[in-house]
Amino acid sequence: MESDPSLIRFRDEIQGVIAEWCDEKRSECYWREPLIAAASADDSLFGELRRVVDPGHAMPDEILPGAKAVIVFFLPFQQWLGRENHQAGFHAARSWAESYVATNQLIGAINERLRRRVEEAGYRAAITPATHNFDEQKLVSRWSHKHLAYIAGLGKFGRHHQLITASGCCGRLGSLITSMPLTSAPRPDEEWCLEKAGIACSACVSKCNYQALLETAYDRRRCYEQCLINNRFFSDLPLVDVCGKCGCEVPCSYGIPTTGARK
Repeated sequence: MESDPSLIRFRDEIQGVIAEWCDEKRSECYWREPLIAAASADDSLFGELRRVVDPGHAMPDEILPGAKAVIVFFLPFQQWLGRENHQAGFHAARSWAESYVATNQLIGAINERLRRRVEEAGYRAAITPATHNFDEQKLVSRWSHKHLAYIAGLGKFGRHHQLITASGCCGRLGSLITSMPLTSAPRPDEEWCLEKAGIACSACVSKCNYQALLETAYDRRRCYEQCLINNRFFSDLPLVDVCGKCGCEVPCSYGIPTTGARK
């Protein structure tokens, strides 16, 4: 994914920001080793986002005229964090809510560091917010990090509508747009979701006790309602409209599910 020398350097920069963050004890160290990839701004799949996500989805060159690439990174969570969220019951775990606040801040710090490095190399970069860049009426994103990550080859979508990466789905995504040309890696061909690969699983469906994720449908409004319930439950924290149950302690939480029966 990060065979481009510039992406390797950027991955190292991300690791450096995480290490500094944890050394400064600005929060618990919630994250495992990051993943990074890039998508060419000319990739035809960007045009498809206005069909599969929303007609108003932004294009790279609308955010940064002259855009050449979109850099996408994934910050996988530590397994203990997913386990605590799984065990918390009806509401999200407090650690899960706190990690949301910390990760939003961390993504901002990472984007600022990467922007500086891009500009030092003589190119331009534009930063996008980690979250809350969606249409609150339609509940669809104007800049969908998980769809950008798919285009960049970071992973494949699961039944839970999360992106399954080589380090699983339990984590957070960030992105920025740049005028720096970067090499894109091939997108994976096989399905990484067991159900989509033709192998019985549906573990994510059984984790959703809120009638949002069903065997045959996904109700994004019911999902968001539960996220807002969690936000009210943790009223002492900044906005934490989170849940994440469907991605915690399932076969794809921390890596690509392995099975000898994969089709």
